[in-house]
Amino acid sequence: MKNKLRELRAEKAWSQGDLADKLGVSRQTINAIETEKYDPSLPLAFKVAKLFKRPIEAIFEDNER
Repeated sequence: MKNKLRELRAEKAWSQGDLADKLGVSRQTINAIETEKYDPSLPLAFKVAKLFKRPIEAIFEDNER
């Protein structure tokens, strides 16, 4: 799943660890999502969207499009 997590995180000047702490996940989870090796669960995707005040669709995009 393509995503804009790295760009959004960079806009806030947050490290992967900073974002992981805010979302209650590991830094490795953030890395795996950013490198498209892991798709977040729906609850985690909602937490990301809420944190960045964007709709989920503005952050995550299906690879099949």
